[in-house]
Amino acid sequence: MEKIVVTGIGSISALGLNTDELWDGLISGKSGVKQITRIPLDKHDTTIAAEVDDAFEAVASKYWKKRQLSATTKATRMGLAAAGEAIEDCGADFSKLSPDRIAIIFGVSDNSYEDGELDIKPNTTLKRMPSAIPAMLAMKHGIQGATFNVSTACASAGYAVALGKQLIQSGMYDMVITGGLSNTVSNVVISGFNQVLAMSVDSDPAKTPRPFTKNRDGFIMGEGSGCIIIESEKHAKARGARIRCELAGASMTCEAYNMTAPKTDGEGMADAMERALRDAGMSPDDIGYINAHGTSTSLNDLYETMAIKKVFGKRAYDIPVSSIKAAIGHTLAAGGALEGIACIKAIETGILPPTVHYGEPDPELDLNYIPNKAIKKDIKAAVSNSFGFGGNNSTLIFRKYE
Repeated sequence: MEKIVVTGIGSISALGLNTDELWDGLISGKSGVKQITRIPLDKHDTTIAAEVDDAFEAVASKYWKKRQLSATTKATRMGLAAAGEAIEDCGADFSKLSPDRIAIIFGVSDNSYEDGELDIKPNTTLKRMPSAIPAMLAMKHGIQGATFNVSTACASAGYAVALGKQLIQSGMYDMVITGGLSNTVSNVVISGFNQVLAMSVDSDPAKTPRPFTKNRDGFIMGEGSGCIIIESEKHAKARGARIRCELAGASMTCEAYNMTAPKTDGEGMADAMERALRDAGMSPDDIGYINAHGTSTSLNDLYETMAIKKVFGKRAYDIPVSSIKAAIGHTLAAGGALEGIACIKAIETGILPPTVHYGEPDPELDLNYIPNKAIKKDIKAAVSNSFGFGGNNSTLIFRKYE
């Protein structure tokens, strides 16, 4: 079967307004978590988040006209900015490509309306349109293939990438622009996750969130967006594209178990990783790094650790593992794309990003979680896990291109 390759990446995050800034922040051990500024805090238990600086608006304006952006939410504009960078990075001249052989899939939980944002008229209907990003990208670049959203909670971007891979392998498309979009910090988002006891209530951004540690107490909301462009190897070579790496394997599963809790002992998580390995035709011995879902919640971190041990056996203790959610927050539907980009950069640079805020170890969690400082290690392949509410799981495997 023909290889699927990555030719473009783009990102907006609390660590930076492009992928270079994101990566530099990650490997420098920085954190984008700070006190929330977007909303009043007097009614919320959680007071910190990984917000994106409003300077990102200038990035969006680089690719889109003011009139077009006025019909979007802030969250949508983050997605458009990330997609703009990825398209520029891939170097495609869409006027020379077959428009009906290109598709667009974005992972979106919702358009994440800020408080009062929908009261600003006109354009209320367009702001409420979940598929705004795929539609706007299609019109801008004349893309006539399928353009749609996928919404599977925190696994949304992972599903988008996995679906893109399948569509190319089916022979239907040559290129798929994939990505994901995070909710912006709002009263509804913060109070909602507090209600299900998923978020940390520690107000110190210097030590929160802290995945895989003994005193972890939940995740911190992260804003942002990521975009990954994938193509068939044949198509990428024909247009002279730079190939960053191979998207070797992908999985999409549902645990059919619980709306908010993972399946006991990480059984569903292990299944997602095993399916992705089979899809890639790879063994556990081929994996050099695992970018964990790592939410910093009690059950996720325990069960993900157990799942890694089940899948990788004795080798689990030798494979470096990290969660970049400690640095950029939990970016929800964007997580699979932003964390996938971290895997791509790790393969390219031979540097593995750390789990910042890592303090007192949990005796039950005994893997190599790369505490606080990046490490240098050449790897051939990396795993990116995304596990979401509703039991939606996705694992992506990126491999060095040869």
